[in-house]
Amino acid sequence: MTVTGPDFIALQVRDLDRAAEFYESDLGLRRVPTAPPGAVVFATSPIPFAVREPLPGVDLDAATPRPGVGVALWLHCDAVQELHDSLAASGTAILRTPEPGPFGLTFTFIDPDGYAVTVHDKA
Repeated sequence: MTVTGPDFIALQVRDLDRAAEFYESDLGLRRVPTAPPGAVVFATSPIPFAVREPLPGVDLDAATPRPGVGVALWLHCDAVQELHDSLAASGTAILRTPEPGPFGLTFTFIDPDGYAVTVHDKA
């Protein structure tokens, strides 16, 4: 038996349409043509990323201080400062402003469901 690493990442969200619209419009991700019921999958590489309706028993409102605490979700972007400026201008909460680091220029924002997402520019 061999585990080769992450193969799919999905965030459980309160409002699927709102979350999908945010990741599509504000981050520029593209939806794949087909997805399982209750999910929107994006054409990200090398690992597919999705937003989905919560699984039974998941209460996102009970997650404190926010959903996903303890998990680091990083997305690659070739224009980190531009994305930061666009998100900040649209009112998206910025947790950490852009700063250089070992993975290039990085910043962290809070998505509509409260997940902290870090963006970096070093491939």
